[in-house]
Amino acid sequence: MISLPAGVRIYLALEPCDMRRGFDGLALMVQQSLGKDPFAGHLYIFRGKGAGRLKILYADQNGMCLFAKRLERGRFVWPMTRTPGGSVVLTPAELSLLLEGLEWRQTLPARGPSVAG
Repeated sequence: MISLPAGVRIYLALEPCDMRRGFDGLALMVQQSLGKDPFAGHLYIFRGKGAGRLKILYADQNGMCLFAKRLERGRFVWPMTRTPGGSVVLTPAELSLLLEGLEWRQTLPARGPSVAG
């Protein structure tokens, strides 16, 4: 697992995206769809339409990083939404569960994921 610096927020994009997108395409999605700054030092997580692949975009002081993961079996657990666009903020523990393909949405039922605008 990647060690996250203090203060890093983890944004989970609610809408699926084209997994052929690279650094520039995903950075553009962060700006346009999520209304965030891709160079702010936060993690931005995107999934493909089939939910078997995801990509994480992260910018540090040296440049941008793009991480990808594909599940051999199963699908990544994603929140259901009726509104287009937007994101959900995750904790590092929820990110760990998500990356393993496990159910993370019910880990903290009292808090629940907070929707970011």
